[in-house]
Parts: sequence; structure tokens; C-alpha cells
Amino acid sequence: MPDYDIITVGGGLGGAAIAKAMAERGAQVLVVEREAKFKDRVRGEWLAPWGVAEARELGVYETLISDGGYHAAGWDTRLAGNSIGIRDLAATTTPAVHPMTFFHPRAQQALLEAAEKAGAKVRNGARVVGVQPGATPSVTLESNGRSESLTARMIVGADGRGSMVRKWGGFESKEDPDQQWLAGILIENTAAPMDYSVAVFNPFASRIALMFPQGDGRARFYFGARSSEPGMSGDREVPRFIQESVKTGMPAEYFEGASPAGALATFSGADSWVDHPYLDGVVLIGDAAAQSDQTWGQGMALTLRDARILRDALAADDDWNAAGHAYAESHDRQFLDLHTAESWSTAIFMEPGPEADARRAKALPQLAMDQTRVPDIFFSGPGSAPVDEAARRRFFGEE
Repeated sequence: MPDYDIITVGGGLGGAAIAKAMAERGAQVLVVEREAKFKDRVRGEWLAPWGVAEARELGVYETLISDGGYHAAGWDTRLAGNSIGIRDLAATTTPAVHPMTFFHPRAQQALLEAAEKAGAKVRNGARVVGVQPGATPSVTLESNGRSESLTARMIVGADGRGSMVRKWGGFESKEDPDQQWLAGILIENTAAPMDYSVAVFNPFASRIALMFPQGDGRARFYFGARSSEPGMSGDREVPRFIQESVKTGMPAEYFEGASPAGALATFSGADSWVDHPYLDGVVLIGDAAAQSDQTWGQGMALTLRDARILRDALAADDDWNAAGHAYAESHDRQFLDLHTAESWSTAIFMEPGPEADARRAKALPQLAMDQTRVPDIFFSGPGSAPVDEAARRRFFGEE
């Protein structure tokens, strides 16, 4: 008999969510989280409407909303500073719910505590140093100077973008070229609106600026540019972050009288992923399975969908090897749709050069007049709209 049904490596949102969901179904679950205390991650604080729907399906919505979650109903898209309208996302998306923002460390801690209350065992401050795939997979972990090996029916790799479980499990990683980056910082005492998010695009300059309110005058701001330009990090770069955001079209008054409430950091926008993230008793979820370009804000929603699909697969089939493969096939379909939609948006809004400018000159006027030309993947989720050749031609204004 294995020591546990499931050992989850990583106690972030994905790891805690699947641990809670399976513990509630009677599984013996261990969560191994190397951090004793969660820190500001800068990214991963906007949950798209389809992600909020997944949170409800997983039974983690109430935990998130009661522990700092915040609903901003609207979405204001601006091209070079000019608004093309504020969209009520609950009224216009397939999930028919508002998006959610939250402070990531607080959300992580709340979900991990919820998993523990559901019956999962949690080992904080322990470090997994190896995973052995197989019919009865195992992990080797170190804690307080001691090493031990534990077995499980399934190992869940939920250890993020730098996943070691991915490596130990024998998965082959794939990655897009590094084309753009996104810098972010938490701002307090901002005059920015608290009832809608703002996305400002300056496509001909390959710039994007974003604002996601968290309530009480706090908001997470982001600025993105091409990888050929230097990123931003540290207190000294905050003035440049603000300057470039305003140049892109973010209203200057949002920053007047405001102050940083956290670190400024930059992350690569390159997608990285694993095809079929299940192998020999080891399954990957969240960023460990597929890290989407954070420019488009889909990472948290995809993580929760992964957790929900895995939960459903395990609950439906006592043959967990078959369930793992079923999850992986579904994950691949979800990520393919998302990856395709991201590549189209990058081609229109972020790629530089004469060819990209010509592409924009054709597409942008039509997109501004008819926003149904944009498949609603980012708000309604993968599977909500086709991303086939006909959809591509319509998006790029080719018909």
C-alpha cells in the first residue's frame, strides 16, 4: 500500500486546490510546500471569468472571495489611450460571472489552510529533492536536516514555471521564442477606478499597460514591451515604469499621490509547456504543465481548470493511470486553444516591424468596429469559441 493516494509537490493555488478537492472526496493527500511563508509573486492576481467559474466548480470560490478576493465588473480596452468601451464581463461572457482579483500570497495561504481543513496533510518548509515515476511513484523530501521517501498512487507536480517535477518525471519541455516581457507592481492610494480593469494597447509601439483593481485604492499595474528592451526591477525603476505606462496611454492621474506597496519585477512572456502532462504516475498541473504568456492574464484560470479536470478524471475512473491520460488529453486541447489565441493577439498588439504594422492597419479598424471578430477565449475560456482557420482570417481582417 502506498503511503498516500496523492502527494502534491507545491502548495500554491493549483496544488492546494487539487489537494482540497481530492481530500473532500476521501483521498489521503499530502501537500509538500517548500515555502514557510508565501511572498509577493507580482503576477497571477487577475482571474478571468472562466477561471472564476472553475473556482466555483472546484469549491474554492468562497475561500478566495472571503479572504481578499475582489470583483471588478468591467473591462475597459483602450487603443493608444482611447477607450473603445467598457464591457460588463458578467453580462457578455459564457460563464456570466465577474472576474476576480486578489493578493496572491494571501490567496495561497487561504487555499492551503482550506486544503488542510478538508483533511489534507501539509508539510511547509519541506523540500522535495527527487521524484521516482512508476506504478507506485515516490518522492524524496528533506526537512529539518532529515531525508525520507514516500509513495503515492499519483504524484502531482504543482511546482510552477521552474518545475523540477517536470524534469524528474521525464517530461520534454517546449518553449516559444522570448519575444516580450511584462513588469508588474502593486500600487496603493491610487485614483484608478475600482469597478473596472483597464487594458491599454499601443500596438504600433509594441506596448501594453494594465491595471487590475483590488479594492480600497489598491491595484496591480503592469507594463509590457518587447524583449529587445531592458526590463524593470527594483525601486529605482519605478519612475520609469510609471513613465512608460503613461506614455502607453495609462492615465497619469492613476499614479498621482499613489505609492508602491510591493516589489517591481519583470517576467518573460514566452509560453512554455509539456505535451501530454501525465507519465508513469506523475501528473503536472498549472505552470508546471503549461506556462502561458502572462501578458494575456490566463495563468490562474488555466491552473484552476487543470485542477478541476484532474479532479473529475480521478473521481470518474478508479484506474488512475487511465484517468491521468484522460486529464492530459483534455489539458492539451485547452492549452492549444489558449496558445493559438495568444499568438494571434501577440501578432496584432505586440509584434514590431513593417509587416506587423501592415497587419495591424488591416485588422485594427475592423476589430474596433466589431469586437466579435476576437474569439472570446481570454474571458470565456478555451472551447468557448473556435480558433480555426476561419476564425483566424476574421481576426486578422482577411475577410
